[in-house]
This record gives sequence, structure tokens and C-alpha cells, in this order.
Amino acid sequence: MTNLSGRSALVTGGASGIGAACARELAARGATVTIADVDEVAAKELASELGGDAWAVDLLETAPLEELTLDVDVLVNNAGIQTVAPIVDFDPAAFRRIQTLMVEAPFLLIRAVLPGMYSRGFGRIVNVSSVHGLRASQYKVAYVTAKHALEGLSKVTALEGGGRGVTSNCVNPGYVRTPLVERQIADQAAAHGIDEHQVLEQVMLTESAIKRLVEPSEVASLVGWLASSDAGMVTGASYTMDGGWSAR
Repeated sequence: MTNLSGRSALVTGGASGIGAACARELAARGATVTIADVDEVAAKELASELGGDAWAVDLLETAPLEELTLDVDVLVNNAGIQTVAPIVDFDPAAFRRIQTLMVEAPFLLIRAVLPGMYSRGFGRIVNVSSVHGLRASQYKVAYVTAKHALEGLSKVTALEGGGRGVTSNCVNPGYVRTPLVERQIADQAAAHGIDEHQVLEQVMLTESAIKRLVEPSEVASLVGWLASSDAGMVTGASYTMDGGWSAR
């Protein structure tokens, strides 16, 4: 797979989980990858492994991004956080923080990469959304709001970039096997007095027809294809990878 040979890519939240899997996939396809992450040490380690670059950045600090110009062929907006609470108890500061990281920062990064993509007549923007970009769940008001907004941002980008060689799409996984999710499984098992497999079936995956977690490499495989020339006619789309959750 060398269909991205000579291309450059930027992956946010790229030092671990889905982001790291995406970075590895894009590098395997021939791209030179920049790992953008708040964890500078982890970003540098992965960049060294992949022969890429590291960008230590806190995307919650948006002011510097407003004047930024980025010269990359592929942008993967992946960085995200989660807070779970009922609306009446939801900390407004936490709500704003999630919108900043998961909506405003992707907007500013897209704004920074589009001029270069337009000038080259090629660009691939892949936004790591979620089944929660298409469906809602209780107690996740900030996350669901942000992912729905990301879907809209992606579609507008697709419409503006379509005539200039730039595509923009979302990938929408369900629960993905990341360290964060695996810790939630262990905590839920202890809280409910059941084993971890039962947590998956009875708590986390009740809406999914396929009762397992999505693997980061599966998400990355789709991201890699969307970044390739083979996906040149795919834009403004949202690709579910949720085991059937959104089929309901």
C-alpha cells in the first residue's frame, strides 16, 4: 500500500488509541505523518517509530491556531475527550471545553490546511466522529453536541472543497477498544458485580447487533482508504462502523 507515497498527513490526538492506529496506517500507505498530541513524549516516540514528525500542541489553546498555516495533504481530526453527567449537573466549563477541542479546533485546523490543499488540487480531510454524531445517548450532552457539530463542519467543508480536489468525510465508530474504554469496562464490571464480557453485552453494546468492540486498526483502515486517491468521489459522507447500532 503506497498510494499515499509522497503525501504528508497530520493526525490530532495521534499518540495513542485511534489516532496512533491512523498514524500507523497512513505511514504504511507511504505518507509522512505528523503526530499532534498534548503528550509530547508519546508523540515523539511514535513519530520516531514511523519516521515522521511530532507536534506537541494543546488544541484547547485555540488562539495560536487562528493564524496558523499548515501544508499537509491529509488532515485527520481525531482528538477528543469525554465527560459524563446529566444535563442539570453538567459543568458548563466542561461543556465549553469539549466544544473547543472537538469543534472549534477542527474548524481552525481545516481553515489552516485548505489553502495549501486548494493550491495543489488535492486534499483529504477525515473527521473521526462517532455513532454519537448520528445518535444520542443520555448523560453525554457535550460529546453528542460536539460530534453532531463536527458532522456539519465536515459536510460544509465537502461542499466548499469538492470542486478543488478536496474531500471531507466522517468515520463513525461505536465503542472502540482503547485504554480509556477498557478502563470503563473494568470499572463497570466491578460496579455491577458482573464479568467484563457481560459489561460489553449488557451495558455498553446493548444497541449493537455485533457484540464486540471496534478495533482501532479497523477505524484506521477506513481512514486510510478515505485518504487515498481511490476515494476521490467520496465526500460529505459519514461512514458508520458501529456493529449495527445506527441501524435501529
